[in-house]
Amino acid sequence: MTAVATTDGFTLYAESDGSGEAILFIHEFAADHRTWAAQVTALSGEFQCITYSARGYPPSDVPPSQDAYSYLKAADDAVAVLDAFGVSKAHIVGLSMGGFCALQLGIRYPRRVLSLLVSSAGSGSNPAHRQAFLQETQDLASAFRSDGSPAVAQRIALGPSRIQLRRKNGAAWREFLRQLGAHSAMGMALTVLGVQRSRPSLYDLTDDLREIKAPTLVLNGDEDEACLEPGLLLKRTIPAAGLLVVPNSGHALNLEEPALYNYVIRAFVGMTGRGEWPARDPRSLFSAIGSESSAPDS
Repeated sequence: MTAVATTDGFTLYAESDGSGEAILFIHEFAADHRTWAAQVTALSGEFQCITYSARGYPPSDVPPSQDAYSYLKAADDAVAVLDAFGVSKAHIVGLSMGGFCALQLGIRYPRRVLSLLVSSAGSGSNPAHRQAFLQETQDLASAFRSDGSPAVAQRIALGPSRIQLRRKNGAAWREFLRQLGAHSAMGMALTVLGVQRSRPSLYDLTDDLREIKAPTLVLNGDEDEACLEPGLLLKRTIPAAGLLVVPNSGHALNLEEPALYNYVIRAFVGMTGRGEWPARDPRSLFSAIGSESSAPDS
């Protein structure tokens, strides 16, 4: 365990296992550093696997002020974790809220990034559902404060993009529910308002996303409705982005399909290390079906 000092005076809990090129894992809103156990077990024989709990998630500090939480601070904290372990560059693997954070590292800290694996990112970005998302985050924060984490965890764990985990692996689903129910209600409420609700839509960040140079893999479950269209946006916007959609899958892909998830990390990191991950050929771009200027594929 390493105690990581943030730039604004808080302490984060972080762990490092294995050696080799570093992979920094950034967890989702409904999880913490423990969610990556299957990845660390599978990959720490080849890589330095770094996990940490974000601010607001014990055993990391839970700052009591709303001003201490933002998506920008979250990216700064990720860099502080790399600094604490003396890592100059890392492969970044982020899920959901952690995927958004990974994109921010690609935008704001490109020299610290070897590659980006962005999973289940973009909830609340679709303009058609933006206002509903903002209201839902407000309601969720209120629920954490009034009902507590165990009650809210039950609702989240039975949500439309979580029931897939229950179907596939009941034991993993129950452990997810147990861990979420033990989270700090104050930390969760402040995170959902300061990070989730206050972050911009990916649709408003397209100019920044086009500047990401790192090899990027976007990974989504095909039943994670809130993230499918944002995933396409990322594929179409980030120059070196690939898109992989996992069938019959929801939001927590690292828990639902750990063997596949680990295989994808290993294969993607290997391709980037060998220089085999391409930027998109501009000739593959077109604005509407049938508008290609070249001869049709045979």
